[in-house]
Amino acid sequence: MKTNLVFLLVVVFFSKPLLAQDKVNRFDENGKRHGLWQKYYPNTTQLRYQGTFNHGKEIGEFKFYCETCKEQPIALKKFSENDSIAQVTFFTKKGIPISKGQMVGKKRIGKWVYFHKDGKTLLSEENYANGLLEGLKITYYPNQVITQETHYLNGKKNGIEKYYSPQGVLLKQFFYKDDTLQGNAKYYDADGNLIIEGTYKDGRKHGLWRYYKGGKLIKEERFPKPLKKVKND
Repeated sequence: MKTNLVFLLVVVFFSKPLLAQDKVNRFDENGKRHGLWQKYYPNTTQLRYQGTFNHGKEIGEFKFYCETCKEQPIALKKFSENDSIAQVTFFTKKGIPISKGQMVGKKRIGKWVYFHKDGKTLLSEENYANGLLEGLKITYYPNQVITQETHYLNGKKNGIEKYYSPQGVLLKQFFYKDDTLQGNAKYYDADGNLIIEGTYKDGRKHGLWRYYKGGKLIKEERFPKPLKKVKND
């Protein structure tokens, strides 16, 4: 009798995980993922991700983990049943937010925000179209003063780019075309006084460059500089 009781307890103990396992990683009659899914890193007990499918469609909340994350996910994706757009948040291994925004599949869309190391103070705001940077990207100092403004088109710098001091004074201003410096450039000192101005062509200084001190012109240079003549012996 005692032996039978021990055998019964052993069967119950080992059958529970099997029953639980039967409820995950299942397919519907059409071979599509359905219900709760969990995947682990090879030869470990560390989850790689877990989430729920509704006949092949991701719904609800999905959690993603790194190989050393233990129970702290490094990414959360939240889906609705009627929308393929996911609300996404990325975290450090300590659970501090890094960034958040929207994704369709693996591509970012719309507005994304990034945070300084505290996970609360805004670091930058940028916009995406079909996974590529699009429009104005703004970066902030910890005091929330703008440090940089850059315009993008199809994932590349296009248009004006500005840099500011922690006090909000404009320090540099450039123009880009397809990630290459092109057009007028100006540099200012910490008080906002113009100190250098010139032009870039295909990423290189071109034409007349002027240098100022105390509001007065002190030097001029032309680019490209002429090659120095080599004297023959």
